[in-house]
Amino acid sequence: MKIELHILQNFAPSNLNRDDTGAPKDCEFGGHRRARLSSQTQKRAIRQMFELERLVDDDNRGARTKRLAHSIADVLRNEFGHSTEEALALATGAIDGVGLGRSKKGDEDDQQKTEYLLFVPRRIIRDIASVLNEHRAALAPTTVPNEPPAKDEKKRSGRDAKKAAESAYPKELKARLDELLRTAKGTVDIALFGRMIADKPDWNVDASCQVAHAISTNRVQMDFDFFTAVDDLKPKDTAGSDMMGTVQFNSSCFYRYTVIDVDSLRTNLDNDDDVLLKRAVRAFAQAFVSAIPTGKQNSMAAHNFPSYALAVIRDKGQPLSLANAFLKPARPKGDDADLVDDSIQKLESYAARLQGVLGEAERITWADRDLPTDESAPRRITTIDEFYRTVEDHVRGGGASS
Repeated sequence: MKIELHILQNFAPSNLNRDDTGAPKDCEFGGHRRARLSSQTQKRAIRQMFELERLVDDDNRGARTKRLAHSIADVLRNEFGHSTEEALALATGAIDGVGLGRSKKGDEDDQQKTEYLLFVPRRIIRDIASVLNEHRAALAPTTVPNEPPAKDEKKRSGRDAKKAAESAYPKELKARLDELLRTAKGTVDIALFGRMIADKPDWNVDASCQVAHAISTNRVQMDFDFFTAVDDLKPKDTAGSDMMGTVQFNSSCFYRYTVIDVDSLRTNLDNDDDVLLKRAVRAFAQAFVSAIPTGKQNSMAAHNFPSYALAVIRDKGQPLSLANAFLKPARPKGDDADLVDDSIQKLESYAARLQGVLGEAERITWADRDLPTDESAPRRITTIDEFYRTVEDHVRGGGASS
């Protein structure tokens, strides 16, 4: 089973996702310049929404971090009574022991970080700390502050150093920690978004959802905000500003698209309890609809809810993006139809033309406005909560038809 979500969301002036110059990200589509929100910024907003709205509890959420050793050390210190030095030595020793390299740059704190971001379940942090505390006596010789490497060790390559640290670690403990980290993948966000660790390919998780870059249905026009700031404490007889600059922004209606492979999600969760699967699907649907990237929000507060949501639920066949509905940009038409109205009309007309290609699929729609009468188009669910609930019901194998 696959569940597609198609969202139309109009934003007030904003800069939600910036490029390396600080300008809103954009792209070329259909021969016209469009505003863009990257897949990555949407995924992070979804994960933040899991926590903000308490859609997923801590035990079923992951953390993407380089500070795994710091977190393990905090638990060892706060819950098991280890000293700061001993806790950090145990934690960094475990990181080295399972073959995860640490940073070679920066100060001592930076060198306790892993080489790259790891995506691990939050619950695994305490599990690892508990195992290390259990074996503290056997690890006592290693629980000393890190000393500067000898001259001959400096000549070793990073790979050789990692292998040496891994070989020196107690084999039985290494196997236990390795198994903990390898099998620790059944959180909702790791199951959805996947995990790739180059050093440990058997820890990898294939994502069960795909998130497209969001593009504006309209042709984008960049605007500039010229701003000034004044020193509050300067003498009253002193004129002029003390800082000035410009910020780029735009206002666009975005088409957002994602698809979940429910069978793959079930496998990744590694849990026979369908309650967690259904909860995960609903949490993702709710988070995807309501999540908003945080770029420049303190300056612009573009907290705009979507105007239209379409769920397509199919038991077979490949998913289909409807982005090509906007090859010709949407635009307001007269006084009675706004940009969102034209975007909805284009989306539904395109979906109707693809009816034969879409095949047998349930379609569920929510909108913040009345939709035109069209027998080939799905009709509106009354409330957004009903939309989420109906999507969830289909995971049970039941659910209302559209």
